[in-house]
Amino acid sequence: MNNTYELPLDEAGYAFGFMDEYAKKEVRRAILKAICIPGYQTPYASREMPMGRGFGTGGLQLTLSLVGGNDTLKVIDQGSDDSVNAVNLRQFVQMTCPGVDVTEKTEDATLIQSRHRIPEKLLTEAQILVLQVPYPDALVVVEPSEARRKTMHGEADYSRLLVKLYEDIVKFDEITISHRYPTRIHGHYIIDPSPIPRWDVPKLHQSKALILLGAGREKKIYAVPPYTLAEPLAFEDVVFSVEDFRDAAGIRRTCSRCGTADSFLDEFSNEAGEKTYQCSDSAYCDEQLAHQTVHAQTTNTEVAA
Repeated sequence: MNNTYELPLDEAGYAFGFMDEYAKKEVRRAILKAICIPGYQTPYASREMPMGRGFGTGGLQLTLSLVGGNDTLKVIDQGSDDSVNAVNLRQFVQMTCPGVDVTEKTEDATLIQSRHRIPEKLLTEAQILVLQVPYPDALVVVEPSEARRKTMHGEADYSRLLVKLYEDIVKFDEITISHRYPTRIHGHYIIDPSPIPRWDVPKLHQSKALILLGAGREKKIYAVPPYTLAEPLAFEDVVFSVEDFRDAAGIRRTCSRCGTADSFLDEFSNEAGEKTYQCSDSAYCDEQLAHQTVHAQTTNTEVAA
């Protein structure tokens, strides 16, 4: 008697979500454990994906394990919907998950996969954010042994990490970590929140959305469940601060495209070699432009009347 279960395949010869059902179930079990123990690095059997490790295989496996036919997916890279990595991952999901809608609007997405950014628009309880992670362990910068790091995490021994921050203050009068800022989750585990800028770290705190972080190369999954305490590691007399986009005169720089002053900005050089700034979150920038256009049209109509 043949008890082999044959997976249903689509027209392209793939199972829905590329991975087989057993692999997706194993990933989902690891996700559940990660949610139950906030910040804990849950090991899982990371699969080979049709792309090089380091190009988001961990996040992609989470996305493929969770996405369903009724989901709407948004994929961003460094805040942009149109970067090479974002476009390729989005097309891969569309190819292997027939029926799944894609969008560039944050508010329309039920599942968001991101590399290096959290969207500017606040997420909701109906959304899941998946972050791609190259190095999941915040302690790797002070302790090379994984066995020792596990003990340190279990004992919540982060003194050496605090010493590293203190050395920064002694040398530079401030903590100079620009991304991957160590963050304590639910009063215990300190995580590496992926290479998001400091600007995005406060968005982890009491987030309405479930935030999942996946490292394919390191074979780890961890989570920040909704409404969970997330505290950037700092000192009482040297508090955590986000990036300051003020110029030498103390004036807050604005986006050269939409004019907003409340988003994370990327620095560019124009044709004249002058520095200019633009919203990192392309969807947020487009939305601000659309609002300005509607407002201008409404104003012109009222004036004409």
